[in-house]
Amino acid sequence: MSGVKPASPRAALIAVDGVDPAEVLADARAALGSHVRGGISKWDASGVFQELAVADRSAGAPSARTLLLLYAADLAFRLRWQIRPALAEGRTVVAAPYVATALAFGRAAGLKPAWLANLFRFAPRPGRRRFVHLRRGRAAAVKGGFVGFSCDRIGPGPRARRRVLEHTAVELRRLDRR
Repeated sequence: MSGVKPASPRAALIAVDGVDPAEVLADARAALGSHVRGGISKWDASGVFQELAVADRSAGAPSARTLLLLYAADLAFRLRWQIRPALAEGRTVVAAPYVATALAFGRAAGLKPAWLANLFRFAPRPGRRRFVHLRRGRAAAVKGGFVGFSCDRIGPGPRARRRVLEHTAVELRRLDRR
C-alpha cells in the first residue's frame, strides 16, 4: 500500500471539464460550494507547462501527442500531491479540468480514442462530472488553460487554433451526452 488511507465517505472527487479556463474555474468554485473541507486542483500544478511556455523557439513546436503526455504527467502529479491526499482526509476535491478535456482535445487533434483511453486509465473516475460548454463565437476569445495553451503551440495560425478549439468543444459536448 502507498500509505494513503482510503477515502472517507464524505470525500468526493468532482471533475469540471471545458475549454474556457475562466468558465471552468468559475464552475469549479460553484461545484465546491460551501465545502469548507475541500479545494480545487488546477491544471499545471506541476509547472511543466510553465516551463514549456518559456522554452526557446529553437526547441520546436510540440505535437498534440507530446502535450497530452505532459498533461497526463501533470495530472499524475495532481493526483499524487493534491487529489488523493485530500480525498484520504475526507475532503472534497474539484479537478478543473480533469480527463474529459484532455480526451476531447486529443480527439480534436486527430489522435486515436484507444491511445487516449490508455493514456488516462490511471485516473480514478470522479464521483460527479460537470461540463462547461463553450458559447458560440467564444473560441477566438479563449486564452490560456490547457486547450488554449496547446492550440497556441500546435496550430500554424489563428484559423487552425479556432478549428481545434471548436472541435474540442464539440467533443466535450459528445462526452457530456454519454
